[in-house]
Amino acid sequence: MKRWHDPEIEVLLSQEEARQLSTLNLIASENFTSPQVRAALGSVLSHKYAEGLPFKRYYGGCEVIDQIEALAIERAKKIFGATWVNVQPHAGSQANAAVMFASLKAGDRILGFNLNHGGHLTHGATVNFSGVLYRSSSYGVNPQTGRVDMAEVERIAMQEKPRLIICGGSSYSRDWEYDRFREIADAIGAILLGDIAHPAGLIARGLLKDPMKHCHIITTTTHKTLRGARGGMIMLGENFDNPLGLRDRKGKIKPMSVVLDSAVFPGLQGGPHENNIAGKAVAFAEVASEDYHAYVTHVIENAQKLAHLFIEKGYDLISGGTDNHLFLIDLSNKGLTGKEAEKVLGKAGIIVNKNVIPFDTQSPFVTSGIRIGTPAITTRGLRKEEMTQIAEWIDTVLRNPTDENLIARIRQDVQEKMIKNPLFA
Repeated sequence: MKRWHDPEIEVLLSQEEARQLSTLNLIASENFTSPQVRAALGSVLSHKYAEGLPFKRYYGGCEVIDQIEALAIERAKKIFGATWVNVQPHAGSQANAAVMFASLKAGDRILGFNLNHGGHLTHGATVNFSGVLYRSSSYGVNPQTGRVDMAEVERIAMQEKPRLIICGGSSYSRDWEYDRFREIADAIGAILLGDIAHPAGLIARGLLKDPMKHCHIITTTTHKTLRGARGGMIMLGENFDNPLGLRDRKGKIKPMSVVLDSAVFPGLQGGPHENNIAGKAVAFAEVASEDYHAYVTHVIENAQKLAHLFIEKGYDLISGGTDNHLFLIDLSNKGLTGKEAEKVLGKAGIIVNKNVIPFDTQSPFVTSGIRIGTPAITTRGLRKEEMTQIAEWIDTVLRNPTDENLIARIRQDVQEKMIKNPLFA
């Protein structure tokens, strides 16, 4: 067969690779995978349909696929201390959707972290399925501390009596009081879902509190701090096998693991992406290594150093700092919106995302803040002593947003610095 190539796509791929190599990526939800993960993603596994579970498929020819998925499951169990894992969700949103599909009926009440305070769309936002199919309420952060207000969580939970409580966020810089959430959930007979999509890698290596000891169900993505193939995952810990009597779609009480498996397939998805699952398996093996432990340690060190430098320069940080891999900067006192900051920093080759802050007066399309994350730059080998230069670049650009010559010089400096650092150092 004659080899065919697509010159237009090849050019665009080259351009994107050049962009990634030459810019400073501070988007908290992005990372760079190892060559081994990328090889799995582009492998022959992308050819194979494998509906069902390992060794229980609806297609033939899955004898190798079964071993790969089983390996991914066992590796995930080991690094998180889980008793059951489903690695098939295509994304974190699908993982959360499967949990809700398994544990709720349309119209049931859920309680999640306010999207504008750092939560996720799937935690009950009205523009998302979670806020359309279910009656959602939300808790937020204390306006003085910027931290989740546990008294408010308890008050709302007691008032609303949700069937499901969600703890976890996408732009929250502090650790979570999983034990306190569990006490509240137990008091009203609710299911507690821990969404650890962002800090999963830090949790896996013991650098943050462990939700597995307290949450009935855990969901995560596999591509942020875990640094694997893009996708989602659902997990269960010990002693949480359907304590609240989850039923399948026919009304029969089943083990929670069985109900969740059925919610993923055939409930929400068809064939799993086995190339992604192989990429997840590779990443889980990397997470178990000492190199990875050093990596996530540097991720936190870099984030905390950057946060400290911005505070020294007069920036307001939500909650005053960070426990994990990210933090939010409130730009209200700098005369810039998040949208303006994202755009001008992009011109300088510094990639961030605009982000709403708690009690924001700007729209989600404008915002008053930006989110800063360190997973990607740490993967490229940058360490805390180099955070001083990064903070200086960002501060200079934000103080001189209309100085095109200065911004161009910083872009050149950023490019010269980053081109020396491979995507996966």
